[in-house]
Amino acid sequence: MKQNLTIFFLLIVFNAGAQSNNWQSLFDGKTLNGWKQMTGSASYTVKDGMIVGTTAAKSPNSFLANEQRFSGDFVLELEAMMSDTSTNSGVQFKSNFDAAVNKGQGRIYGYQYEFDPSSRKWTGGIYEEGRRSWLYPVSNNPKGQKFFAPNVFHKIRIECIGNTVKTWLDGTPVSYLVDSLKDNQGIIALQVHSIGRPEHAGINIYWKNIRIQTKNIKPLAFPKGLYVVNLVANNLTDYEQESGWKLLFDGRSTKGWVGAYKPTFPDKGWAVKNGLLNVLPSNGDESANGGDIVTKHQFAAFDLSFDFKLTKGANSGLKYFVTLKEKNDGSAIGLEYQLLDDNLHPDAKLGRDGNRTLGSLYDLIKAKKGSFRQPGNWNTARVVVYPDNHVEHYLNGVKILSYERGSQAFRDLVAISKYKAWPGFGEAQKGHILIQDHGNEVSFRSIKIRELK
Repeated sequence: MKQNLTIFFLLIVFNAGAQSNNWQSLFDGKTLNGWKQMTGSASYTVKDGMIVGTTAAKSPNSFLANEQRFSGDFVLELEAMMSDTSTNSGVQFKSNFDAAVNKGQGRIYGYQYEFDPSSRKWTGGIYEEGRRSWLYPVSNNPKGQKFFAPNVFHKIRIECIGNTVKTWLDGTPVSYLVDSLKDNQGIIALQVHSIGRPEHAGINIYWKNIRIQTKNIKPLAFPKGLYVVNLVANNLTDYEQESGWKLLFDGRSTKGWVGAYKPTFPDKGWAVKNGLLNVLPSNGDESANGGDIVTKHQFAAFDLSFDFKLTKGANSGLKYFVTLKEKNDGSAIGLEYQLLDDNLHPDAKLGRDGNRTLGSLYDLIKAKKGSFRQPGNWNTARVVVYPDNHVEHYLNGVKILSYERGSQAFRDLVAISKYKAWPGFGEAQKGHILIQDHGNEVSFRSIKIRELK
């Protein structure tokens, strides 16, 4: 009798604990009850407690969607595996279906947790299917770039709280997105990606243990210092502030900035309006209107991020390690992240081997082609200078160049550039951040920096 009471008590405790977690299973392990295929002709079957999606020739992206719509906060967990590295896949969440597009076949759009078994290692990145493309490429977080090995089940976690999305892969934090859009509800769907080659038909993607929690959510902590893609303009989350990030532009004033070689901010050529810092158009001359602006503070090692929007044919730049000690006609001297409309501005064809194109280390190193959103759209640039003088340029989350500041290779490039006239160019221990007035209209926002040690 005592043993039976003990077993009964343990069952009560176990069931109470299970209910308090508020987990709901979305897959019964036996059937596709509660799921519906919405696009594509890839097949979905159930085998050995798994949903198995199989690629098909001549099919667009296929999606098997759960018939429930989830609103508000939730945590989604599942396990996933791919049989081959020749394609990619993913899980849609907070997504929707537009039946009126693609000649009436419809289209899924919304957030996607990426499965990427390639050497790029972007699994856990946040892609927006059918709308804005990549929101959090995992190159933003090198520590989160884990190999999605084939024929091995990987643990997936997606946490949606308010307008924040966080992802994990096998327990490793991967993506951290704060969105400006508020899609607070939608469906969950399993993707089988279209294939480009007939021989890639028959690749299997497996999902199991799919569950969701919508109540009593306890967010998992991210380690300090991971890069946040924060799409809310001129905003820092508590996490970013705790990690050391500071705004260089508050969206309302020119506090913290002065004109280059000037004691105050320029009285013309610049404007702060509607949360934007704008270079006003003149005649396209370098530093001939309001002139460049620089931070009052100087920086050594740092992680700097900013949004910019070019007008057609515009030229500008963001410079770092600007000392204001060199004498120069026009703009102050410094290492420059080039901001340019490569299609319309003649500077893109000058210099050497394309080293004056968008994202390049101006006149020194050509940037790789990134995913640039054309003039009139917002793009995000990032410059990371590590304490060991390793430097990286990013465009919309993708690394487009790197170099070692002060190395012999760097000095050799300086020796054949326009900067050869200045001894020790680019090697100062610290310097100002500069935004260039090149006489073209360019807008900036969300300029933030974190000093590195």
